[in-house]
Amino acid sequence: MKQVLFLCTGNSCRSQMAEAIVNARMGGEWQAVSAGTKPAGYIHPKALAALAEIGIKHEGRSKHADEFQGMDFDLVVTVCDSAAEECPVWLGKGKRIHRSFPDPAVTDDMNDFRSVRDEIARVMTELLSKS
Repeated sequence: MKQVLFLCTGNSCRSQMAEAIVNARMGGEWQAVSAGTKPAGYIHPKALAALAEIGIKHEGRSKHADEFQGMDFDLVVTVCDSAAEECPVWLGKGKRIHRSFPDPAVTDDMNDFRSVRDEIARVMTELLSKS
């Protein structure tokens, strides 16, 4: 099974949604985990609600990128896109790519969480199907 790591800063919204969507929809081919450089220590409740709306119950936790040091991944994807955010550089093994998604926590609007969730689902399904 292929392994993918989703990295961002807080590991509370976008990377968590990516992890949950990939594990729910592509779990037979990919195993996903997520982490952040400055983990928030929680998963945003609206991210969990947005996932639940599409039938995904996510029970992950906010994790620090250091937890995965030394692990090999087939793919490492950074998902933070704001110039004000600190996107980590992954020094471990694995092909590294960046896919930008707006941070829905900035507006805290449920429609933004839905929009980002749907875009993550579309982009990651396409990306991982080709990898």
